[in-house]
Amino acid sequence: MQYEAMVKSTNPVVSIDIKDHGTVKLQLFPNVAPNTVRNFIHLIKRGYYNGSPFHRVIEGFMIQGGAGPETGCKIRGEFAANGYTNDLKHGRGVISMARTHDKNSATSQFFIVHRDAPHLDGEYAAFGGVFDGFSVIDKIASTKTDANDKPLTAIVMTKVTVDTKEEAYEKPDCV
Repeated sequence: MQYEAMVKSTNPVVSIDIKDHGTVKLQLFPNVAPNTVRNFIHLIKRGYYNGSPFHRVIEGFMIQGGAGPETGCKIRGEFAANGYTNDLKHGRGVISMARTHDKNSATSQFFIVHRDAPHLDGEYAAFGGVFDGFSVIDKIASTKTDANDKPLTAIVMTKVTVDTKEEAYEKPDCV
């Protein structure tokens, strides 16, 4: 993990329970990408991710989830190519927001980096990192997929929770 220096006991902790796979725990870094963290927390508290799948899996690269109904909120991309300082590198275990070619199009989809992906640095909003559950990520990453990287067997997030350490997080700023 290259993000050890960002880990703090006061940072929010997310638990992702994955059917038949186990649990992944990660810490969010509000000091790195505050609006992205607020967006993710807001969606978790709404139950948005419960029952949704990891719909795109590329071994050696990343696992992606969070596709679902329109959230009604696109957020500004907090990364260098969009004029924002975010020094969190896309190393193994980093969580980052997925987006279209529009730099301000992130909504709910996120990905967890399976293996270091430095080509994403400065291009996507990294906002946290895994501290427990790397074996679960490896298991998911090795899942057989179709030609579109969709797992042949659904990999479902049964429950996603967040402990905000008694800190209040406002709704995200939408563009």
